[in-house]
Amino acid sequence: MSLRDELKSLKLDKSTRNVKILTIDIETKPMLVYSWGLFNQFHSIDQIADHGGLLCFSAKWMHEKKPMFFRGEGMVQAAWDLLNEADIIVTYNGWKFDVPRLNNEFLIGGLNPPATYKHVDLIKTNKRRFDLPSRKLDYLAQRVIGDHKTQHTGFQLWLDCMADNAAGWKLMEKYNRQDVKLTEQLYLELLPWLVDQPHLAVMSGDDNQRRCSHCGSADLALLSKPRYAYVRMYELHRCQNCGALNHMTGTIGANHFTRSAR
Repeated sequence: MSLRDELKSLKLDKSTRNVKILTIDIETKPMLVYSWGLFNQFHSIDQIADHGGLLCFSAKWMHEKKPMFFRGEGMVQAAWDLLNEADIIVTYNGWKFDVPRLNNEFLIGGLNPPATYKHVDLIKTNKRRFDLPSRKLDYLAQRVIGDHKTQHTGFQLWLDCMADNAAGWKLMEKYNRQDVKLTEQLYLELLPWLVDQPHLAVMSGDDNQRRCSHCGSADLALLSKPRYAYVRMYELHRCQNCGALNHMTGTIGANHFTRSAR
């Protein structure tokens, strides 16, 4: 393991290992519709020849080495089982794409909703925190972690997979797994910036609230600068493990006080 990998592995405190964090990415089949043209067309439901749907997906549990890959018969049930088990899922644009598409498959397949989970969608943090030239996963990965998506043959790859071409499926699996690896690595790298990270210390079952909400570490440094709310102040701590800021109730110090509403 490289020094960089060792540092990344420390981003989540060992106390959070019982929290089941799943990174997931899906690939879908295109719809097939009858059309009388290419420009500015509107299609009725009567023109749908194939409704498309889930083509394959890859997923990875935090702390496990390799992503899983699923396609064909049984993949919808496999996706349901994984989401049903997860405490947190991590995606890139999954709030608008992956999760609704998976829910489509569950509904049509006669499955009930999986057990509730928290959803960390990295594109939300990308949009709210940064103003990078591109919102694409590939761009973010290249700039932040120095890695990139797997190159492929474009739409031809989807045609090859739908034709059950062995070489096409091999490339699709590589591409899908790599997206999951990138998403998980970016999750760890963006940890102190995340806008939708659930409180890991609470989810781990630790009664000690003096832990970092983002990574679960107890290594917090009190800052001299408090956090101001509308009618009171809070202690502000910097996590020495992941770098996230944490605000907490409690004694703030001789020079700080709780202000009452007027």
